[in-house]
Amino acid sequence: MSARGPNAGEGGPQGAGRHPEAQLSGQGAPSPAHRPWSLPRWRACVAAAVLCYINLLNYMNWFIIAGVLLDIQKVFHISDSHAGLLQTVFIGCLLLSAPVFGYLGDRHSRKATLSFGILLWSGAGLSSSFISPQYPWLFFLSRGAVGTGTASYSTIAPTVLADLFVKGQRTVVLAIFYIFIPVGSGLGYVLGSAVTKLTGSWRWALRMMPCLEAVALILLILLVPDPPRGAAEKQGEVAVQALRSSWCEDVRYLGRNWSFVWSTLGVTAMAFVTGALGFWAPKFLFEARVVHGLQLPCFQEPCDSWDSLIFGAVTVVTGIIGVILGAEAARRYKKVNPRAEPLICASSLLATAPCLYLALVLAPTTLVASYVFLALGELLLSCNWAVVADILLSVVAPRCRGTAEALQITVGHILGDASSPYLTGLLSSALRARRPDSYLQRFLSLQQSFLCCAFVIVLGGGCFLLTALYLEGDQAQAQQPGTGALDGKDVDSEDREHQGLLPNASPSAEDP
Repeated sequence: MSARGPNAGEGGPQGAGRHPEAQLSGQGAPSPAHRPWSLPRWRACVAAAVLCYINLLNYMNWFIIAGVLLDIQKVFHISDSHAGLLQTVFIGCLLLSAPVFGYLGDRHSRKATLSFGILLWSGAGLSSSFISPQYPWLFFLSRGAVGTGTASYSTIAPTVLADLFVKGQRTVVLAIFYIFIPVGSGLGYVLGSAVTKLTGSWRWALRMMPCLEAVALILLILLVPDPPRGAAEKQGEVAVQALRSSWCEDVRYLGRNWSFVWSTLGVTAMAFVTGALGFWAPKFLFEARVVHGLQLPCFQEPCDSWDSLIFGAVTVVTGIIGVILGAEAARRYKKVNPRAEPLICASSLLATAPCLYLALVLAPTTLVASYVFLALGELLLSCNWAVVADILLSVVAPRCRGTAEALQITVGHILGDASSPYLTGLLSSALRARRPDSYLQRFLSLQQSFLCCAFVIVLGGGCFLLTALYLEGDQAQAQQPGTGALDGKDVDSEDREHQGLLPNASPSAEDP
């Protein structure tokens, strides 16, 4: 995979095109201060591997708590409604800080911002393992700090990959990158439950993560570059300097970008469902086994974490298969239909709804069928992770991709997985309060509170259908020079399109 910076190869034997700055100013060659940026293929691949590894740890941090939720509830005496609030605090801090990191990522060193985020979330995660049961509020606060650190990576890392790889290669790299969302989520359950089984304490699961994160920080500093914004689109210094606007201008531009708006609402529906499932599914499956007489209720820690292990393994397997299937389907279908990406997202979400519904309603009667439909629903959901990222990167101008990622994260989380775990737990507690105090009624309350997810995911499918209506127009606008800028300069679009075919550029510019 070639990862070449702006105007790579212009100085070589085939680089007959002049530098955009030279075309604008009438000079014959760029000055040394505006020398083109380039990167060898192997370094881009190594940087992508490091970013994928950190993404794995990022999502392990998100869901490691869900893998030991029963133990945490016992230690801190937390009810279902307040346990859901634990994840809401995490996501709430993430969404509040995401716009800040998006602004910094578009204007300052992305590498430094990522390093700060890793230090923050690893330090907060380690400290939370030492909190006394007398201070549950402090545990909530530490999860909020972890969410703040996580926001930096979720916002900025995809924009770095977008500047390292060109269009076709970017789809493949993003597919690999987003495979680690379900893989990391599943391994979070597995690590939490497995370490608890081995050590007898859930706290050691939180103490394992900082060791892995320290390695990630070192690799980030040594091996990941900070490419110029828009490097893959060949916009060079024009994209970085001339096409600069305020944060309010960027937000107004994104608000008029209907592909971005509707796809963000579709992502929000996905986040709502994955947030509720990711947090409550292990407990739901545990209580289903109790109802079937396969498991004794948990009265003291450590609770049986077998269901967390199963759900984690299912999440990993379905995530890997789903992301690959979704990315490959988008790549092939796009050859015959330019609106392939939102149509694939809509189809997979509309097919997910009946799977989730059947998984929930069949759980009291047949546990095997419930697992099968739950796995199928997760598989269909996972088909969208890389595709929705590719939609955003294709319809948004390079200069404000960090802001776009931040806004999508903020909206998706505040209306999605920041609220769904809490609302699910709150609804479960409200239903239980009106019923006899039995384990069966407790399970049925959680089951019925889950049913809203099947309806929300249908709304998400409709949002992606609306995205398809605007996709081509917004993609064309994002590729125009000076899109949404205050002082953009007119760069020859035909020359830029020709330069965007990086693999055909001059071999002499392959190495820096």
